[in-house]
Amino acid sequence: MNLLLAEVAQATLRLADAGVPSPRFDAEELAAYVHGVKRGELHSVADGDFDARFWEAVARREAREPLQHITGRAFFRYLELEVGPGVFVPRPETEVVVGWAIEALRAMDVAEPLVVDLCTGSGAIALAVAQEVPRSVVHAVELDERAFGYAERNAAGSRVNLHQGDALAALPHLNGTVDLVISNPPYIPLEEWENVAPEARDHDPEMALFSGQDGLDVIRGLSRTAYRLLRPGGLVVVEHADTQGGTVPWIFNEESGWVDAADHRDLNNRPRFTTARKEGA
Repeated sequence: MNLLLAEVAQATLRLADAGVPSPRFDAEELAAYVHGVKRGELHSVADGDFDARFWEAVARREAREPLQHITGRAFFRYLELEVGPGVFVPRPETEVVVGWAIEALRAMDVAEPLVVDLCTGSGAIALAVAQEVPRSVVHAVELDERAFGYAERNAAGSRVNLHQGDALAALPHLNGTVDLVISNPPYIPLEEWENVAPEARDHDPEMALFSGQDGLDVIRGLSRTAYRLLRPGGLVVVEHADTQGGTVPWIFNEESGWVDAADHRDLNNRPRFTTARKEGA
């Protein structure tokens, strides 16, 4: 075992003791980042090339600073995104949500499906849709100025149309024309603050996490915004907490003009997102 791999093994133990959920992966990712190689190439780093800054990075992760803030990058589906303080770090759970939306768009009998991503944050969802559904026209909305800056940098050179503003009042010129609205909104109840993982609670923007006493304030607003934006028969896709699977579909009820409201599970078989179709067509 070379020196770097031995140090990674020690770092794994330290991160595990600190309660980091994926200590081995994080230790390897930090080592790869510091040494400018891929995780699968760590064995190729010569002992003389070991960089002591690795232990500085480990100490930051040990203090529960997000891995992505240390490396400045997050991987989402087929994308590598710039992230850091001031923007929500995209999670693997959201990849499943986006996967459902992409399949739905591919199945639509629409030449150039029109998509709106509300509360875009880093731009992860909008960029994934634009990349994987090349014929789509994608708009993304973000209110927070710092988060919008990350979205601008990530979307540079892409086909995504960015808009800074309130997601609940966004894009009135698109009313009644959108094929699919998607969002990963804030959905954590305020009373759950102490139970949120330190990586999110202490580093992600509060605006991207919390939404009223039951966590559903923004989702309720998004149901009205999505209905306004969508054409008859258009689809809405909204992520939520795994504890809200029995609640969110009821927000998209028939009395409000929705049909086929349903909840979907993630790869761990937990309720993760709700879909519904605007009545008509």
